[in-house]
Amino acid sequence: MAGRWRTKSVEQSIADTDEPGTRLRRDLSWWHLTVFGVSVVIGAGIFTVTASTAGNITGPAIWVSFLIAATTCGLAALCYAEFSSTLPVAGSAYTFSYATFGEFLAWVIGWNLVLELAIGAAVVAKGWSSYLGMILGFQAGTVIFGSVMLDWGALLIVGLVAVLLALGTKLSSHFSAVVTAIKVGVVVLVVIVGAFYIKRANYSPFIPPPEADHAGTGVDQSVLSLLTGAQTSHYGWYGVLAGASIVFFAFIGFDIVATMAEETKHPQRDVPRGILTSLAIVTVLYVAVSIVLSGMVPYTELRDRPDGRHANLATAFTANGVHWASKIISIGALAGLTTVVMVLMLGQCRVLFAMSRDGLLPRQLAKTGPRGTPVRITMVVALLVALAASAFPMTKLEEMVNVGTLFAFVLVSAGVIVLRRTRPDLPRGFRAPWVPLLPITSVCACVWLMLNLTGVTWIRFGVWMAVGIVIYAGYGRRHSVVAAREAQAGDAELVADTATP
Repeated sequence: MAGRWRTKSVEQSIADTDEPGTRLRRDLSWWHLTVFGVSVVIGAGIFTVTASTAGNITGPAIWVSFLIAATTCGLAALCYAEFSSTLPVAGSAYTFSYATFGEFLAWVIGWNLVLELAIGAAVVAKGWSSYLGMILGFQAGTVIFGSVMLDWGALLIVGLVAVLLALGTKLSSHFSAVVTAIKVGVVVLVVIVGAFYIKRANYSPFIPPPEADHAGTGVDQSVLSLLTGAQTSHYGWYGVLAGASIVFFAFIGFDIVATMAEETKHPQRDVPRGILTSLAIVTVLYVAVSIVLSGMVPYTELRDRPDGRHANLATAFTANGVHWASKIISIGALAGLTTVVMVLMLGQCRVLFAMSRDGLLPRQLAKTGPRGTPVRITMVVALLVALAASAFPMTKLEEMVNVGTLFAFVLVSAGVIVLRRTRPDLPRGFRAPWVPLLPITSVCACVWLMLNLTGVTWIRFGVWMAVGIVIYAGYGRRHSVVAAREAQAGDAELVADTATP
């Protein structure tokens, strides 16, 4: 694996975007990117994670966890903004890592983005199915064939989204704009109506005392708890920190804006603007909702049910007898989660597209159709997401998504420092402030949140990484386009030397 540290130059990455047969259409503006960012971020956290995390992990201090997660994301967002303005190519962190750390780490980060985006889409698809079940009056849209559980609601939304993505990115953006307007309206309704039902007593205790007998001991507690000898990461300050690592899932998506840089008309200007604007909007809404939610009901009413069901945003309104609002929230969540699944799958398609174009996956997958979209990869992603949504429980998937995303953030943040030193000559449409202090802080914050994920999550992550390395060693390393170019250049140089008298 001697060639694993070979890099792909920024110039070559940009040149490859014009390769015939794998060219993406440039249709998007900063407004489209902001819509994509807001549409994917608002949904996963507010509608599926916030209530259960408050009930099981943090108590009323849930909004503090959101602020910690938002601050970490803000640091990483500035690094993403600089990278995407310097290297406006599909693939996001994968492409950035290829230009700075080399092919092997680029593969590792691409494999992690599969974990983040495809598994994240599966989590949200299951949440979509859960809300569909609430509206139609049955549990989670799940039917049973013998001993096999098939979440047909999740399969339905994955199939519909795949068709929409295959029809074109701009069409997907217009659809997202309409649904996102509805979704933001529902979130604002939650804040305004819910504020009238806040009871000060529900904020006490603000940070509940740790519960040692609560599920979450051994490898099921956070790594930080294991290292420091704490008995549990449920409630207490360890719970607030662990909660930040979990609700971090709610912010996943702003980085997807960077995967669409290649489809943006003016990427050096518009991609940073789209990333930072979408993150600012969702942070304000998330903190407002979490404050209202924890004030409406005691946190104990948001705990997981004995039958395995999770509390969600509508639970607090139902507990207060506001059934009409509960129905509106369920319908809004159903519509809103549709765009979350769509944009997560869109980001996954662009990452795999970039990896296939580089030969680390079969190059045939990178072929674009007449509408300028990678139809083959879209179908592959749809199958992966459908399989994950059908085979795994949601709670096991959420933390897996987080550890993969945080690892990507670490490499992107470190990559800003590397590229500033190795290629200071590159034009940068956006420059992150306080380099190298800001990227170093971002790396430390991401590692800190990773330590607050459970030990069993790290074990699963290690298995996932091992599988990825085997695939790279068995296929990607031998089919790398960059490796082939280097070999051709070496052969040409050898011929020239031989021909010299």
